Order: sequence, then C-alpha cells, then structure tokens
Amino acid sequence: MTDEAPAKVPAVARGRFPIPVVTRAGIVRLACLLLVLAVLSLWAWGCMIRMPGKSRSGPLPPLTPREEEIAASLRRDVQELAGRIGIRTVFDPGLAAAADYVERRFREAGFAPRRQVFEVDRRTCANLEAEIPGGPAAGEIVVVGAHYDSVFGCPGANDNATGVAGLLALARVLAGSRPDRTLRFLAFANEEPPFFQTRHMGSRVYARACRERGEKIAAMISLETIGYFSDEPGSQKYPPPLGFFYPSTGDFIAFVGNVPSRDLVRRVVAAFRERATVPSEAGALPSFLPGVGWSDHWAFWKEGYPALMVTDTAPFRYPHYHTTRDTPDRVDFGRCARVVAGLEGVVRDLAGIR
Repeated sequence: MTDEAPAKVPAVARGRFPIPVVTRAGIVRLACLLLVLAVLSLWAWGCMIRMPGKSRSGPLPPLTPREEEIAASLRRDVQELAGRIGIRTVFDPGLAAAADYVERRFREAGFAPRRQVFEVDRRTCANLEAEIPGGPAAGEIVVVGAHYDSVFGCPGANDNATGVAGLLALARVLAGSRPDRTLRFLAFANEEPPFFQTRHMGSRVYARACRERGEKIAAMISLETIGYFSDEPGSQKYPPPLGFFYPSTGDFIAFVGNVPSRDLVRRVVAAFRERATVPSEAGALPSFLPGVGWSDHWAFWKEGYPALMVTDTAPFRYPHYHTTRDTPDRVDFGRCARVVAGLEGVVRDLAGIR
C-alpha cells in the first residue's frame, strides 16, 4: 500500500482518443479560405482561360478561293525550305540558304528587307526584317515573326517551315497596306537548341536591340508550328493541369501568352474568331508551365513586351516533332491556310489597317 496517486494512463492506452473541438472561429477561418480560393479560381478562369468570341465548331466549310491561293503558297514555301533545302542549323549550309530564300521572297513581295547580322561560334547568322512604316502611330510597332532554322537532323517542315510560310503569306498580302502602326515581319535564326533561350537565340538578339533603341513594341506574334491537325479523340495532350480546361481533340489552333500579355491574347483571339474558319483555343498562362514559352515570343517577354505564340501545340499533338519524319507530306496545308487567313484579320486589327 502507498499513499502515492496512481500514474495517469494515456488516453490512447485506455482505448479512447481525444475529440477535436470545432470552434466557431475555426469554421469562420475555413469558410474565408474557401471563399478566397473560389475568388482566385474565378479570377484565373476569367483572366487566363475564358476568352472573347466563340470558337468555330462543326464541319469545316470548303476552302474559299483566297484560302486555296494561300494553301498553294504555303505548300511552295514549305517544300522549298524543308524539301529542297532541308536541315537548317548554324552548323549546316541550309541555314544560309534558307535566309537567302526568305530574303528573296520578301523582295518579290515588294519589300527592301534588312539583315541583322550577329556571330555565333564564329559563324555568321542573320535575322531578316521587312517593314511597312506606320502612319499616325508609327512609334508603336507590331511584330509578326517566325524562326526559319530547324533542329539538328530534322527537315523541319512543320517546325517551323509552316510558320515561315505563314509569315511570308501575310507579308505578301499586306505589302501594299498603309498601317497606323509600324508593321514588321521578322524571320529569326537560332530558335532551336542549343541556342534556345540563350543570348544567341535570334529573337533574343533582336528583342534586346529593340529595347536598347527604346522602341515600343505594342504586340508581337510568333508563328510556331502551325500545320498539323487531328480529328482523332485523345490526339491532344497538355501539361497538367490544362487538360481539365481544354479539348482532347487536336483540331484547333492555339494562342498562348503569359499573364502580363493577357490583354493582347484576348484582343487577338477576338479578332481571329470573327473571321476564321478553323477552331481556336487560347490562354494567358503562367510562363513556368511547360510549352508556354517555347518559341520566339519568350524573347520579347524578357524585354517586357507583350507577345504571344500561335501554334498547333507542337509536341503536345504532333507525333513527328523534332524527328526526321517532320516532312512536307505531314502538313495539312488546307487548315494551315485557314489559320493564315484568320491571322490576316488579326494583323490588320493590331496594325490599324483599314
């Protein structure tokens, strides 16, 4: 016998568990958290994903005579760049041959193109620029660009001869216009690895020079891999979590910008949907998501300019991306022509062409 009090036995050992107490303050905090999350979700939806206008749906109409003409020009340019010239890297003669071809096509359209020459590994590279001077708002500049190089060992028909062909088509049709804003068409070198997102990337060289000159780039549109479409369910993939918000069939063209470029994305999509005969999707998305910054628009973001990419989403849809099978026969020139025809209206709107 002892006078000492028995030791306490833990509640778990006695087979009992403490019951958490739910307080009014805790419920209020939880409700506030859920409200904040709901508001942020609605803001993100309205700001980044929900776009003006309505994407085209249903069977595609026959190509118009104008679209047929564009398709023929696209085919010619893609066949020349990816068929006859082929691989286009700084270490292959095809890069210089492609630059000469683009320059010649600009001249045929009535431009006096300029070369921005720079050195990479003691090799000469060039961006090519064709400009239409602006009128009342000439100090504001609209840039439409596409890279003319390809990745190593790849003929680069869709990536990115289609973008260059679209650039040339837009330059030809708008050559005689009188825009309010200055309009520039740019063909960039060295978008592909190993120069991607480095100081040797052609668009990075160009955008940095624009900033150093104090130029005001009001909008930049990058044409990147715009010629492959699929009507098969499940043909379209996305980086998480975008698959929850966008369709799983790769029959559309995409407009992709970062969050600071959201006003430009919305304006471009609205203008495109007024005229286009092909479905479209768009997003002003966080730039850290895979794919969002994978083209020349990224270089303009780095200098604080609003920019976006027009794309068929490349590796998220195109099975021949960065392979030897990226050849002209893989390109859907009809739907690519529909995209370019829609973009003509976009560029007219941005540049103030009446």
